[in-house]
Amino acid sequence: MREAKNIEFKKEKKREVIIEAASLLFSHKNYHEVMMEEVAQHISVAKGTLYNYFKSKEELYFSIMTLRMRNLVDSLNEKIKTESSSISSLRSFIIHLYMFMMKYENFFLMYQRENLKGKSELCARLVMLDKELKQMLRDIIRRGKEELLFRKIEENFAVDIIIGCIFGAVQRGIEGKFAEAQQAIEREKIYDFVLYGLISCEQDKVILPLKGKTIVITRTVDQSDASADVFRQLGANVIPFPTLDIVPPASWRVFDEVILADDKIDYLIFTSAHSVKMFVRRCAELGIIFNFKDIKVVAIGNKTAAACKNQNVPVNIIPKDFSGGGVVAELVNHPLKEKVVFIPRSAIGREELPRGLEALGAVIKTAPVYNVTLPAHEKINNHIEELHRSSPDMIIFTSPSTFENYLQILNIAHPGEYFANIKVAAIGPSTKAAIEAKGAAVSVMPAEFTIEALAKTIVEFYRK
Repeated sequence: MREAKNIEFKKEKKREVIIEAASLLFSHKNYHEVMMEEVAQHISVAKGTLYNYFKSKEELYFSIMTLRMRNLVDSLNEKIKTESSSISSLRSFIIHLYMFMMKYENFFLMYQRENLKGKSELCARLVMLDKELKQMLRDIIRRGKEELLFRKIEENFAVDIIIGCIFGAVQRGIEGKFAEAQQAIEREKIYDFVLYGLISCEQDKVILPLKGKTIVITRTVDQSDASADVFRQLGANVIPFPTLDIVPPASWRVFDEVILADDKIDYLIFTSAHSVKMFVRRCAELGIIFNFKDIKVVAIGNKTAAACKNQNVPVNIIPKDFSGGGVVAELVNHPLKEKVVFIPRSAIGREELPRGLEALGAVIKTAPVYNVTLPAHEKINNHIEELHRSSPDMIIFTSPSTFENYLQILNIAHPGEYFANIKVAAIGPSTKAAIEAKGAAVSVMPAEFTIEALAKTIVEFYRK
Protein backbone atom coordinates (compact mmCIF):
# COMPACT_ATOMS: atom_id res chain seq x y z
CA MET A 1 0.00 0.00 0.00
CA ARG A 2 2.82 2.40 0.98
CA GLU A 3 4.72 1.52 -2.21
CA ALA A 4 1.65 2.28 -4.33
CA LYS A 5 1.26 5.68 -2.64
CA ASN A 6 4.93 6.43 -3.22
CA ILE A 7 4.62 5.60 -6.92
CA GLU A 8 1.54 7.83 -7.20
CA PHE A 9 3.36 10.66 -5.41
CA LYS A 10 6.33 10.45 -7.80
CA LYS A 11 3.97 10.37 -10.78
CA GLU A 12 2.19 13.50 -9.56
CA LYS A 13 5.51 15.31 -9.02
CA LYS A 14 6.59 14.43 -12.57
CA ARG A 15 3.26 15.72 -13.88
CA GLU A 16 3.87 19.04 -12.08
CA VAL A 17 7.35 19.30 -13.62
CA ILE A 18 5.89 18.77 -17.09
CA ILE A 19 3.16 21.36 -16.51
CA GLU A 20 5.65 23.94 -15.23
CA ALA A 21 7.97 23.48 -18.22
CA ALA A 22 5.12 23.58 -20.72
CA SER A 23 3.70 26.73 -19.02
CA LEU A 24 6.96 28.54 -19.64
CA LEU A 25 7.01 27.56 -23.33
CA PHE A 26 3.32 28.29 -23.98
CA SER A 27 3.61 31.69 -22.27
CA HIS A 28 6.32 32.82 -24.69
CA LYS A 29 5.09 31.18 -27.89
CA ASN A 30 1.79 30.70 -29.65
CA TYR A 31 0.05 27.36 -29.17
CA HIS A 32 0.92 26.02 -32.64
CA GLU A 33 4.60 26.95 -32.21
CA VAL A 34 5.17 24.68 -29.21
CA MET A 35 5.92 21.03 -29.96
CA MET A 36 5.80 18.11 -27.53
CA GLU A 37 9.44 17.34 -28.45
CA GLU A 38 10.41 20.80 -27.20
CA VAL A 39 8.65 20.24 -23.86
CA ALA A 40 10.41 16.87 -23.49
CA GLN A 41 13.79 18.40 -24.26
CA HIS A 42 13.18 21.18 -21.74
CA ILE A 43 12.94 18.68 -18.86
CA SER A 44 15.31 16.09 -20.37
CA VAL A 45 12.85 13.22 -20.84
CA ALA A 46 11.85 11.13 -23.82
CA LYS A 47 8.92 12.39 -25.87
CA GLY A 48 7.08 9.15 -25.16
CA THR A 49 7.20 9.90 -21.44
CA LEU A 50 4.99 12.95 -21.96
CA TYR A 51 2.30 10.81 -23.55
CA ASN A 52 2.17 8.70 -20.39
CA TYR A 53 0.76 11.79 -18.69
CA PHE A 54 -1.03 13.67 -21.46
CA LYS A 55 -2.62 12.15 -24.56
CA SER A 56 -1.98 15.23 -26.71
CA LYS A 57 -0.59 18.74 -26.78
CA GLU A 58 -4.15 20.06 -26.52
CA GLU A 59 -4.75 18.09 -23.33
CA LEU A 60 -1.47 19.33 -21.86
CA TYR A 61 -2.30 22.93 -22.74
CA PHE A 62 -5.79 22.94 -21.27
CA SER A 63 -4.68 20.90 -18.24
CA ILE A 64 -2.38 23.80 -17.39
CA MET A 65 -5.16 26.31 -17.85
CA THR A 66 -7.85 24.41 -15.95
CA LEU A 67 -5.52 23.46 -13.09
CA ARG A 68 -4.51 27.07 -12.46
CA MET A 69 -8.04 28.41 -12.97
CA ARG A 70 -9.49 25.84 -10.58
CA ASN A 71 -6.91 26.78 -7.94
CA LEU A 72 -7.65 30.47 -8.50
CA VAL A 73 -11.42 30.12 -8.22
CA ASP A 74 -11.24 27.84 -5.17
CA SER A 75 -8.79 30.08 -3.32
CA LEU A 76 -10.87 33.17 -4.09
CA ASN A 77 -13.97 31.43 -2.76
CA GLU A 78 -12.13 30.58 0.45
CA LYS A 79 -11.00 34.18 0.87
CA ILE A 80 -14.36 35.78 0.18
CA LYS A 81 -16.59 33.51 2.23
CA THR A 82 -14.95 34.74 5.45
CA GLU A 83 -15.61 38.42 4.68
CA SER A 84 -18.44 40.23 6.41
CA SER A 85 -19.25 42.97 3.88
CA SER A 86 -19.25 43.66 0.16
CA ILE A 87 -16.41 46.17 0.59
CA SER A 88 -14.12 43.67 2.35
CA SER A 89 -15.13 41.00 -0.21
CA LEU A 90 -14.23 43.35 -3.05
CA ARG A 91 -10.86 44.02 -1.48
CA SER A 92 -10.13 40.29 -1.06
CA PHE A 93 -11.12 39.59 -4.67
CA ILE A 94 -8.91 42.35 -6.12
CA ILE A 95 -5.87 41.75 -3.94
CA HIS A 96 -5.92 37.95 -4.30
CA LEU A 97 -6.54 37.97 -8.06
CA TYR A 98 -3.66 40.40 -8.58
CA MET A 99 -1.30 38.41 -6.35
CA PHE A 100 -2.23 35.07 -7.97
CA MET A 101 -1.63 36.33 -11.49
CA MET A 102 1.68 37.93 -10.51
CA LYS A 103 2.78 34.68 -8.87
CA TYR A 104 1.82 32.55 -11.88
CA GLU A 105 2.81 34.96 -14.62
CA ASN A 106 3.25 32.19 -17.23
CA PHE A 107 -0.35 31.15 -16.67
CA PHE A 108 -1.45 34.80 -16.85
CA LEU A 109 0.26 35.29 -20.20
CA MET A 110 -1.39 32.10 -21.50
CA TYR A 111 -4.75 33.19 -20.10
CA GLN A 112 -4.52 36.58 -21.77
CA ARG A 113 -3.74 35.00 -25.12
CA GLU A 114 -6.37 32.29 -24.93
CA ASN A 115 -9.68 33.34 -26.51
CA LEU A 116 -11.55 30.39 -24.93
CA LYS A 117 -13.51 29.62 -28.08
CA GLY A 118 -12.31 26.08 -28.73
CA LYS A 119 -14.73 23.22 -29.10
CA SER A 120 -13.02 20.57 -26.96
CA GLU A 121 -14.43 19.42 -23.63
CA LEU A 122 -11.37 20.76 -21.83
CA CYS A 123 -11.88 24.17 -23.35
CA ALA A 124 -15.52 24.10 -22.24
CA ARG A 125 -14.36 23.49 -18.67
CA LEU A 126 -12.09 26.48 -18.92
CA VAL A 127 -14.95 28.66 -20.15
CA MET A 128 -17.04 27.46 -17.20
CA LEU A 129 -14.31 28.38 -14.71
CA ASP A 130 -13.89 31.79 -16.32
CA LYS A 131 -17.62 32.38 -15.93
CA GLU A 132 -17.42 31.26 -12.29
CA LEU A 133 -14.68 33.80 -11.64
CA LYS A 134 -16.73 36.63 -13.13
CA GLN A 135 -19.90 35.51 -11.35
CA MET A 136 -18.08 35.77 -8.05
CA LEU A 137 -17.29 39.42 -8.71
CA ARG A 138 -20.79 40.02 -10.06
CA ASP A 139 -22.26 38.70 -6.78
CA ILE A 140 -20.05 41.05 -4.76
CA ILE A 141 -21.21 44.06 -6.78
CA ARG A 142 -24.85 43.02 -6.51
CA ARG A 143 -24.52 42.63 -2.75
CA GLY A 144 -22.94 46.07 -2.49
CA LYS A 145 -25.84 47.59 -4.40
CA GLU A 146 -28.36 45.82 -2.14
CA GLU A 147 -26.51 47.20 0.91
CA LEU A 148 -26.73 50.65 -0.71
CA LEU A 149 -22.94 50.92 -0.57
CA PHE A 150 -22.30 50.75 -4.31
CA ARG A 151 -23.81 53.00 -6.93
CA LYS A 152 -26.39 51.73 -9.41
CA ILE A 153 -24.13 50.31 -12.08
CA GLU A 154 -24.63 47.66 -14.75
CA GLU A 155 -22.96 44.58 -13.27
CA ASN A 156 -21.54 42.98 -16.42
CA PHE A 157 -20.00 46.30 -17.42
CA ALA A 158 -18.46 46.72 -13.95
CA VAL A 159 -17.07 43.16 -13.95
CA ASP A 160 -15.35 43.62 -17.33
CA ILE A 161 -13.90 47.00 -16.33
CA ILE A 162 -12.61 45.79 -12.93
CA ILE A 163 -11.02 42.59 -14.25
CA GLY A 164 -9.56 44.54 -17.16
CA CYS A 165 -8.07 47.01 -14.68
CA ILE A 166 -6.52 44.24 -12.60
CA PHE A 167 -5.10 42.42 -15.61
CA GLY A 168 -3.70 45.65 -17.02
CA ALA A 169 -1.88 46.21 -13.72
CA VAL A 170 -0.57 42.62 -13.75
CA GLN A 171 0.78 43.12 -17.30
CA ARG A 172 2.45 46.33 -16.14
CA GLY A 173 3.95 44.52 -13.16
CA ILE A 174 5.32 41.68 -15.27
CA GLU A 175 6.84 44.03 -17.85
CA GLY A 176 8.28 46.25 -15.12
CA LYS A 177 9.57 43.25 -13.13
CA PHE A 178 8.00 44.69 -9.98
CA ALA A 179 9.49 43.49 -6.69
CA GLU A 180 7.16 42.42 -3.87
CA ALA A 181 7.24 45.85 -2.21
CA GLN A 182 6.18 47.57 -5.45
CA GLN A 183 3.48 44.94 -6.03
CA ALA A 184 2.05 45.69 -2.57
CA ILE A 185 1.82 49.39 -3.42
CA GLU A 186 0.32 48.66 -6.84
CA ARG A 187 -2.46 46.37 -5.64
CA GLU A 188 -3.61 48.92 -3.05
CA LYS A 189 -3.85 51.57 -5.76
CA ILE A 190 -6.00 49.21 -7.85
CA TYR A 191 -8.32 48.61 -4.90
CA ASP A 192 -8.66 52.32 -4.15
CA PHE A 193 -9.32 53.08 -7.82
CA VAL A 194 -12.04 50.43 -8.10
CA LEU A 195 -13.67 51.17 -4.74
CA TYR A 196 -13.95 54.91 -5.38
CA GLY A 197 -15.55 54.12 -8.73
CA LEU A 198 -18.17 51.86 -7.16
CA ILE A 199 -19.01 53.56 -3.88
CA SER A 200 -22.36 55.30 -3.69
CA CYS A 201 -22.18 59.10 -3.60
CA GLU A 202 -24.77 59.11 -0.79
CA GLN A 203 -22.70 56.75 1.34
CA ASP A 204 -19.08 57.72 0.76
CA LYS A 205 -18.89 60.15 3.68
CA VAL A 206 -20.45 57.56 6.00
CA ILE A 207 -18.64 54.45 4.77
CA LEU A 208 -15.40 56.20 3.84
CA PRO A 209 -14.97 59.04 6.36
CA LEU A 210 -11.23 59.26 5.56
CA LYS A 211 -11.70 59.40 1.80
CA GLY A 212 -9.27 61.88 0.25
CA LYS A 213 -6.86 61.68 3.19
CA THR A 214 -3.36 60.30 2.73
CA ILE A 215 -2.12 58.62 5.88
CA VAL A 216 1.39 57.29 6.50
CA ILE A 217 1.60 54.47 9.05
CA THR A 218 4.96 53.43 10.44
CA ARG A 219 5.59 49.75 11.10
CA THR A 220 8.10 46.90 10.88
CA VAL A 221 9.38 45.46 7.59
CA ASP A 222 7.67 42.09 7.99
CA GLN A 223 4.51 43.34 9.64
CA SER A 224 1.27 42.40 7.93
CA ASP A 225 -1.00 44.99 6.32
CA ALA A 226 -3.61 44.47 9.03
CA SER A 227 -3.01 47.90 10.60
CA ALA A 228 -3.00 49.65 7.24
CA ASP A 229 -6.20 47.81 6.26
CA VAL A 230 -8.08 49.40 9.15
CA PHE A 231 -7.54 52.83 7.57
CA ARG A 232 -8.04 51.65 3.98
CA GLN A 233 -11.47 50.33 4.95
CA LEU A 234 -12.29 53.90 6.04
CA GLY A 235 -11.30 55.25 2.62
CA ALA A 236 -7.83 56.59 3.36
CA ASN A 237 -4.98 56.35 0.92
CA VAL A 238 -2.49 54.52 3.12
CA ILE A 239 1.29 54.52 2.71
CA PRO A 240 2.83 51.81 4.93
CA PHE A 241 6.32 53.01 5.84
CA PRO A 242 8.68 50.47 7.45
CA THR A 243 10.97 52.12 10.00
CA LEU A 244 11.85 49.00 12.00
CA ASP A 245 13.29 45.59 11.23
CA ILE A 246 12.99 42.74 13.72
CA VAL A 247 16.09 40.56 14.03
CA PRO A 248 17.27 37.93 16.56
CA PRO A 249 19.20 39.23 19.58
CA ALA A 250 22.99 39.49 19.45
CA SER A 251 23.12 36.51 21.81
CA TRP A 252 20.60 33.94 23.08
CA ARG A 253 22.73 33.19 26.16
CA VAL A 254 20.50 34.84 28.78
CA PHE A 255 17.30 33.41 27.29
CA ASP A 256 18.77 29.91 27.06
CA GLU A 257 19.93 30.05 30.68
CA VAL A 258 16.42 30.90 31.87
CA ILE A 259 14.65 28.34 29.70
CA LEU A 260 17.10 25.48 30.34
CA ALA A 261 17.34 26.09 34.09
CA ASP A 262 15.44 23.91 36.53
CA ASP A 263 13.92 26.95 38.26
CA LYS A 264 10.15 27.16 38.06
CA ILE A 265 8.57 30.06 36.15
CA ASP A 266 5.32 31.25 37.72
CA TYR A 267 4.39 34.08 35.34
CA LEU A 268 5.35 34.54 31.69
CA ILE A 269 4.71 38.02 30.28
CA PHE A 270 4.68 38.68 26.53
CA THR A 271 4.95 42.36 25.71
CA SER A 272 4.44 42.09 21.93
CA ALA A 273 3.60 39.71 19.12
CA HIS A 274 7.29 39.70 18.18
CA SER A 275 8.26 38.40 21.62
CA VAL A 276 5.79 35.53 21.23
CA LYS A 277 7.08 34.49 17.82
CA MET A 278 10.74 34.69 18.85
CA PHE A 279 10.06 32.82 22.11
CA VAL A 280 8.41 29.93 20.27
CA ARG A 281 11.06 29.99 17.54
CA ARG A 282 13.97 29.74 20.00
CA CYS A 283 12.30 26.95 21.98
CA ALA A 284 11.93 25.01 18.73
CA GLU A 285 15.61 25.61 17.91
CA LEU A 286 16.55 24.25 21.34
CA GLY A 287 14.31 21.24 20.79
CA ILE A 288 12.16 22.19 23.79
CA ILE A 289 8.42 21.66 24.04
CA PHE A 290 7.66 24.36 26.60
CA ASN A 291 5.21 23.25 29.27
CA PHE A 292 2.75 26.06 30.04
CA LYS A 293 1.00 24.05 32.75
CA ASP A 294 0.95 25.83 36.11
CA ILE A 295 2.25 29.03 34.45
CA LYS A 296 0.11 32.12 34.16
CA VAL A 297 0.66 33.71 30.74
CA VAL A 298 0.10 37.47 30.44
CA ALA A 299 -0.36 38.96 26.95
CA ILE A 300 -0.11 42.74 26.71
CA GLY A 301 -2.55 43.79 23.99
CA ASN A 302 -5.00 42.02 21.74
CA LYS A 303 -2.43 41.53 18.96
CA THR A 304 -0.08 39.85 21.39
CA ALA A 305 -2.91 37.63 22.57
CA ALA A 306 -3.75 36.77 18.95
CA ALA A 307 -0.09 35.87 18.31
CA CYS A 308 -0.21 33.58 21.35
CA LYS A 309 -3.30 31.87 19.99
CA ASN A 310 -1.64 31.38 16.58
CA GLN A 311 1.37 29.78 18.31
CA ASN A 312 -0.82 27.59 20.59
CA VAL A 313 0.29 29.49 23.68
CA PRO A 314 -2.51 29.62 26.32
CA VAL A 315 -3.26 33.11 27.67
CA ASN A 316 -4.57 33.63 31.20
CA ILE A 317 -4.46 37.41 31.57
CA ILE A 318 -4.92 40.30 29.11
CA PRO A 319 -4.58 43.60 31.02
CA LYS A 320 -7.18 46.25 30.22
CA ASP A 321 -4.47 48.92 30.07
CA PHE A 322 -1.78 47.88 27.58
CA SER A 323 1.02 49.89 29.26
CA GLY A 324 3.63 48.70 31.75
CA GLY A 325 1.78 50.49 34.54
CA GLY A 326 -1.45 48.85 33.41
CA VAL A 327 0.09 45.38 33.72
CA VAL A 328 1.33 46.15 37.23
CA ALA A 329 -2.14 47.40 38.18
CA GLU A 330 -3.68 44.21 36.77
CA LEU A 331 -1.32 41.96 38.75
CA VAL A 332 -1.36 43.90 42.02
CA ASN A 333 -3.96 41.51 43.47
CA HIS A 334 -2.02 38.39 42.47
CA PRO A 335 0.26 36.70 45.01
CA LEU A 336 3.53 37.83 43.41
CA LYS A 337 5.78 37.77 46.47
CA GLU A 338 8.80 35.58 45.64
CA LYS A 339 7.11 34.39 42.42
CA VAL A 340 9.36 34.11 39.35
CA VAL A 341 8.21 36.35 36.51
CA PHE A 342 9.92 35.86 33.13
CA ILE A 343 9.68 38.65 30.53
CA PRO A 344 11.09 37.77 27.08
CA ARG A 345 11.25 41.09 25.28
CA SER A 346 13.09 43.50 23.01
CA ALA A 347 16.76 44.11 23.62
CA ILE A 348 15.83 47.75 24.33
CA GLY A 349 12.82 46.98 26.52
CA ARG A 350 11.74 49.63 29.02
CA GLU A 351 12.21 49.11 32.77
CA GLU A 352 8.82 50.37 33.98
CA LEU A 353 7.24 46.89 34.00
CA PRO A 354 10.10 44.95 35.69
CA ARG A 355 10.54 47.62 38.37
CA GLY A 356 6.82 47.80 39.08
CA LEU A 357 6.61 44.02 39.55
CA GLU A 358 9.76 43.96 41.68
CA ALA A 359 8.05 46.47 43.98
CA LEU A 360 5.29 43.87 44.44
CA GLY A 361 7.85 41.32 45.59
CA ALA A 362 8.27 39.34 42.36
CA VAL A 363 11.57 37.81 41.26
CA ILE A 364 12.11 39.25 37.77
CA LYS A 365 13.96 37.54 34.94
CA THR A 366 14.23 39.26 31.59
CA ALA A 367 15.94 38.18 28.38
CA PRO A 368 16.22 39.73 24.92
CA VAL A 369 14.46 37.63 22.26
CA TYR A 370 14.64 40.16 19.44
CA ASN A 371 16.33 43.36 18.49
CA VAL A 372 14.91 46.36 16.66
CA THR A 373 17.10 47.84 13.95
CA LEU A 374 16.86 50.23 11.04
CA PRO A 375 15.68 48.41 7.91
CA ALA A 376 18.15 47.92 5.07
CA HIS A 377 17.77 50.51 2.32
CA GLU A 378 16.82 47.94 -0.33
CA LYS A 379 13.87 46.84 1.81
CA ILE A 380 12.33 50.31 1.97
CA ASN A 381 13.52 52.13 -1.14
CA ASN A 382 10.12 51.82 -2.88
CA HIS A 383 8.36 53.10 0.25
CA ILE A 384 10.64 56.13 0.45
CA GLU A 385 9.95 56.97 -3.20
CA GLU A 386 6.19 56.56 -2.63
CA LEU A 387 6.37 58.90 0.37
CA HIS A 388 8.27 61.56 -1.59
CA ARG A 389 5.66 61.42 -4.38
CA SER A 390 2.83 61.99 -1.90
CA SER A 391 1.54 64.80 0.27
CA PRO A 392 0.58 63.12 3.57
CA ASP A 393 -2.21 64.59 5.65
CA MET A 394 -1.22 62.60 8.73
CA ILE A 395 1.62 60.36 9.90
CA ILE A 396 0.98 57.66 12.50
CA PHE A 397 3.76 56.59 14.85
CA THR A 398 3.25 53.31 16.67
CA SER A 399 6.20 53.50 19.08
CA PRO A 400 9.01 55.88 20.07
CA SER A 401 11.36 53.79 17.91
CA THR A 402 9.25 54.23 14.78
CA PHE A 403 9.46 58.00 15.27
CA GLU A 404 13.20 58.12 15.97
CA ASN A 405 13.95 55.85 13.00
CA TYR A 406 11.67 57.87 10.71
CA LEU A 407 13.75 60.96 11.46
CA GLN A 408 16.95 59.02 10.84
CA ILE A 409 15.84 57.36 7.58
CA LEU A 410 14.71 60.66 6.07
CA ASN A 411 17.52 62.74 7.61
CA ILE A 412 15.13 65.11 9.37
CA ALA A 413 17.21 67.52 11.45
CA HIS A 414 14.37 69.83 12.52
CA PRO A 415 11.20 67.79 13.30
CA GLY A 416 9.22 70.86 14.36
CA GLU A 417 9.61 72.38 10.90
CA TYR A 418 9.10 69.08 9.03
CA PHE A 419 5.80 68.32 10.78
CA ALA A 420 4.53 71.91 10.81
CA ASN A 421 2.01 71.21 8.02
CA ILE A 422 1.45 67.50 8.68
CA LYS A 423 -0.79 66.17 11.43
CA VAL A 424 0.84 63.62 13.73
CA ALA A 425 -0.89 60.73 15.52
CA ALA A 426 0.67 58.73 18.37
CA ILE A 427 -0.50 55.28 19.49
CA GLY A 428 0.11 56.05 23.18
CA PRO A 429 1.64 58.39 25.79
CA SER A 430 5.26 57.15 25.53
CA THR A 431 5.21 57.68 21.77
CA LYS A 432 3.57 61.08 22.22
CA ALA A 433 6.24 62.10 24.73
CA ALA A 434 9.06 61.04 22.36
CA ILE A 435 7.57 63.08 19.53
CA GLU A 436 6.96 66.21 21.60
CA ALA A 437 10.48 65.99 23.07
CA LYS A 438 11.77 66.64 19.53
CA GLY A 439 9.62 69.73 19.11
CA ALA A 440 6.79 68.25 17.01
CA ALA A 441 3.12 68.54 17.96
CA VAL A 442 0.83 65.52 18.36
CA SER A 443 -2.73 66.11 17.14
CA VAL A 444 -4.26 62.70 17.87
CA MET A 445 -3.82 60.09 20.60
CA PRO A 446 -6.51 57.53 21.49
CA ALA A 447 -7.69 56.76 25.03
CA GLU A 448 -7.15 53.06 24.31
CA PHE A 449 -3.77 52.26 22.81
CA THR A 450 -4.83 50.13 19.82
CA ILE A 451 -4.91 50.72 16.07
CA GLU A 452 -8.70 50.32 16.04
CA ALA A 453 -9.14 52.97 18.74
CA LEU A 454 -6.65 55.23 16.95
CA ALA A 455 -8.60 54.92 13.70
CA LYS A 456 -11.82 55.89 15.48
CA THR A 457 -10.10 58.88 17.10
CA ILE A 458 -8.68 60.03 13.74
CA VAL A 459 -12.15 59.86 12.16
CA GLU A 460 -13.54 61.97 15.01
CA PHE A 461 -10.64 64.43 14.62
CA TYR A 462 -11.37 65.04 10.95
CA ARG A 463 -15.14 65.24 11.47
CA LYS A 464 -14.56 68.09 13.92
